[in-house]
Amino acid sequence: MSDVVLEEGQLAPDFTLPVAGGGTVTLSEELTKHARGVVVYFYPKASTPGCTKQACDFTDSFAGFKAAGYGVIGISPDSVAAQDRFAEKYSVPFALACDEDKAVSVAWGTWGEKKNYGRIFLGIRRSTFVVAPDGTLTKVAYNVKATGHVARLRKELGI
Repeated sequence: MSDVVLEEGQLAPDFTLPVAGGGTVTLSEELTKHARGVVVYFYPKASTPGCTKQACDFTDSFAGFKAAGYGVIGISPDSVAAQDRFAEKYSVPFALACDEDKAVSVAWGTWGEKKNYGRIFLGIRRSTFVVAPDGTLTKVAYNVKATGHVARLRKELGI
């Protein structure tokens, strides 16, 4: 379980993870490609209702993020095969990264206790971060809701 809680102004932990479609994504490399930074969001499980809603919202808004100078990376503990199916089924245009050992999720403070219908278990806390080109966190949002979150983020970023 992660005791990490990242805050705005801190340096984002760098990572390199395998992605759907093959290859890897490295945060520090992605930051050099986007004028205003990268949105990194963590989600519990590909192809579940909430995660599908969130991925589709980011997909529908991707052109706006891109035009505003932001990249997008989604991260879950799913396998590459599961991410491949998810990305293909929903035509996801950005990197879906695989954190199967949960090391990145722990480093970012998104792996921990969750409560669902009174049951406590370990899992990914749906969270979104905005990382500036210099690697600092400009927005940190833990435990976000799948529905409406992307619209709120767009508003906050002026997209």
